[in-house]
This record gives sequence, structure tokens and C-alpha cells, in this order.
Amino acid sequence: MPEGILQMGIEFLVLFQQILRIAVPYVLTSVGASFSERGGVVNLALEGMMLAGAFGAAIGEYYTGSAAAGIALALVSGLSVAFLHAFVTVSMKADQIVSGIAINILVMGATRFGLSVFFGSAMNSARIKGIDVSSVFVDPLFLAALFSVVTGQFLLFRTPYGLRLRAAGESAETADSAGIRVSAMRYSGVLVSGALAALAGAFLVFQQHSFTEGMSAGRGYIALAAMIIGKWNPAGAALASLMFASAEAAEMWLQSGFLPTQLVQSLPYVITLLVLAGFVGKAVAPRDLGVPYDKGRRLLK
Repeated sequence: MPEGILQMGIEFLVLFQQILRIAVPYVLTSVGASFSERGGVVNLALEGMMLAGAFGAAIGEYYTGSAAAGIALALVSGLSVAFLHAFVTVSMKADQIVSGIAINILVMGATRFGLSVFFGSAMNSARIKGIDVSSVFVDPLFLAALFSVVTGQFLLFRTPYGLRLRAAGESAETADSAGIRVSAMRYSGVLVSGALAALAGAFLVFQQHSFTEGMSAGRGYIALAAMIIGKWNPAGAALASLMFASAEAAEMWLQSGFLPTQLVQSLPYVITLLVLAGFVGKAVAPRDLGVPYDKGRRLLK
């Protein structure tokens, strides 16, 4: 095989693995968002859930030396934030968008305070080992992302649970009249999104080997955009996540070129806006998405 072709093959494999590595947090978070929003709860708090999961992973591994403990604490942290969002929006029937933004601000401040308490720094944690693997293909969290897509697609569209969850998002009043516990379904959707976003945060920490302030860096919002482009479908959300990951990988490769750095760094966000402008009008959201349900009375408009 000619040396030039071999070199191109190696470079392509490196780029492909880089895209997959970047895509993992987007895939996990966007699949989780599909569950939350299919159940009728707008989840702008994904950013906070991811950040909480990342901080939990850093604390867990730093104090135990175990990546498994880090993942466990990440899940506890992400689920705690998800439960708060579900309680405020489902039980208290607060505005879901306001709740999501408020939770993101709360988690941002809490993790900054946590850094000063646990690590004596306002910017970053101490270094942790992370998960030492030779390739992204054998990374447990990459495999978890693949599993989440397949399982999420099956659960949402091939099981009674998925039917009930989608009914809670399409017509909560009808679902309630059929004996479906709308609040329980919506809680479950938000909690699934919290668990998967927490795993996404853990992946970021393990890749970077430390927690840094605001390290989610808008990924929760991009994952939400991927979910919308994917039409509230785990498989579609995963494909859209790969597209955004490709844009981010291109940004890294172009930074050494002739284009201004600021322009290159804005590339993933520009692509997000352009794609949303082209696709969002064609995507139909669940009918009762964002509408609190008051059991036994009526939908609150």
C-alpha cells in the first residue's frame, strides 16, 4: 500500500475517533432530553445536570481513586438536579424554561463554591486519573452512549412504558383519563435525562482529567438542539449529535489554519443556529410539551 494512502487512512481514523469522542456527551444528553420532552417537560436544565455530574465524578474519583465511584457520585449528583427540576415543574407547576435557567445558574454557582471547599481553587480541581483506555471504542462511557441510543429507541417506541410516557407529553388529560399517572411518567422522563446528562459530565471530566469551572460550556444547549433536530427521537438525536461533533472536530483542525481563531471557535454554534433555522419548523414537538398538568381538573394554559 502506498505510503501516502496509508497516512491518509491513519489521519482519517484519528479524526473519526476524535469525532466519536466529542459526540459522547452530546449523544448521552440528547437521548436523555428525548425522554424528558417526550413526557412533556422542557429541559433547559441539561447544562446544570451535566455540570453537576462532572463535579460529582471529579469528587468521587479524587477521594476514592475509583472511576466507578466517580460515576456513581456523578449519577447521584445529576439525579438530584433532575429531581429538583421535576419537583419544581411537575409538582409545583412552575414555568419549565425559567426553572431550567435558574437551575443552571444555581449549579454553576454551587460547583464554583464546591471547588473552593474541596480543592481550594475557584477554577479547577486537582488532577484525576480518569478511565485509562487505549481507544474510544472500549471506553465504558462510549459504550454506554451507544447502549442509550439503542435502548432509548426501543423503550420509547416498543414498550408500554414508552407509550405511556409519550401519551403524557402528547395529551396529558387523555392519558390521565386512561389511568396513566402523568406526574410519575414526567418525573421518570426527567430523571432519565438527569442520569444520562450526568454520565456525559463524567465523560468530560475523565477526558480532561480534572473539573474546571463551567466545563459543560454550552453542550447541554447544543444537545437540546440535537434532540429537536432529531425530532424528539433518540436515534435522530444521536445522528444530529454526530453532526455537531464533526463541526467541533473541524473547529479544532482549522484553528491552526489561516482563519481567525474567534471565527473558527464560533463554528459549532453558527452551525447549530443554521441547522435549527432550517429544521425546527419541520419538527413537531409533543403537543403538551411545556404545559403543566393539574390532575383531575384541566391543563393549565
